[in-house]
Amino acid sequence: APVDPLASRTPQFTGRAKRVIYLHLTGSPPHLDLFDYKPELVKRDGQDCPDAFLKGKRFAFTSGTPKLLGTPRTFARYGQGGVWLSDAIPHLHSVADDLCVINSMTTDQFNHAPAELLVYTGSPRPGRPSIGAWVTYGLGTENQNLPGFVVLISSGVQPNGGKNSFGSGFLPSVYQGVQCRSKGEPVLYASDPAGMDREVRRLSLDTLRDLNEIQARELGHPETATRIAQYELAYRMQMSVPEVMDINRETPAMLESYGAKPGESSFANNCLLARRLVEQGVRYVQLFDWGWDFHGTGPSEDIRDGLTKKCMTMDRPIAALITDLRQRGLLDETLVVIGGEFGRTPFREGRTAKGKILGRDHFPDCYSMVVAGGGIRGGTTYGESDELGFSVARDKVTVHDLQATLLHQLGFNHERLTYRFQGRDYRLTDVEGEVIRGILA
Repeated sequence: APVDPLASRTPQFTGRAKRVIYLHLTGSPPHLDLFDYKPELVKRDGQDCPDAFLKGKRFAFTSGTPKLLGTPRTFARYGQGGVWLSDAIPHLHSVADDLCVINSMTTDQFNHAPAELLVYTGSPRPGRPSIGAWVTYGLGTENQNLPGFVVLISSGVQPNGGKNSFGSGFLPSVYQGVQCRSKGEPVLYASDPAGMDREVRRLSLDTLRDLNEIQARELGHPETATRIAQYELAYRMQMSVPEVMDINRETPAMLESYGAKPGESSFANNCLLARRLVEQGVRYVQLFDWGWDFHGTGPSEDIRDGLTKKCMTMDRPIAALITDLRQRGLLDETLVVIGGEFGRTPFREGRTAKGKILGRDHFPDCYSMVVAGGGIRGGTTYGESDELGFSVARDKVTVHDLQATLLHQLGFNHERLTYRFQGRDYRLTDVEGEVIRGILA
């Protein structure tokens, strides 16, 4: 019989992490109002942006000479490590010593879809496997009754990169993300049709498996093994997924800590589900939460009240997730990644610059990401932007560097986790990427 493509596999070396929860804030949050405190920018708020910072640059919605925008948020240091965090994320203050804030991220993409694809597939163009697919290709899954790679989406909007952001590209399709839902049927089209009981379903799958195994022996096509594995997984998921996706099984105190409400579709519910999924052996859980594109085109995109309200949906669940993982002994082996696809400008967005609503444009040159657990040094800030937040001043980190580091923590040399396609060996990090040694515990 064909080898199960989702069988658990040993990494190239012993990594500190065994699983990943990636929390993507779709649209990219205003890092200068959350993580990267710039007192000099506050001091120069409202001044014309110096030409030196604009020359040769293109921005999504800003032209001419914009006005500098210092943060209206209040910052302070938290935890033993003295990590700077703003008042927009009060619950994260309590887990500051678990957080590694990287303030020197940089990308070469300033539009949402290509930037997001670069983050997840290593290329700004569609067609490459996503990082979740690479991880399940490399490690398989620890629970044969659940997918190795699960995707949860809140705020009702698919990611900017579409299903490419959690697809398998040219890897066998068994490694693509399985989208689950916290409201309604957990997985669409997995239940038996009317009139077919579980015993009849088993008989039909046995016949399909026999036919597919004949084809696999004759043709040796990897997608045939994928088809067998997917049919069998779907059958097992009929029993296992409803159980793991039922947050009613949690205590009232646990639901309250996350702000989760059974039966709803929310980021809070998805954070709690992420913990339940990794606890049951799911290798990679990807959350997408739409609504972080703070241009200032409406009150919900204002970096004052708008940001406060949006952070209320994110701050408490993430702090609860990190605390919950730590208390269950899972945080040391679970990488938690938080961030968007790029940053926001240190000046006001062009279209809204003369209005009362404060917003920021897309900014690729310098931004922040947060990583916790999985052998990452908590209570630390890595890298630094210049005094106005326009460029990386120290310890630059590229998207491929972050990808290389996540794979390293899972036990892979990113240059050696490859797949042969169209006559060459492809990898997640393309031809770049270095492990960020300075954030490793």
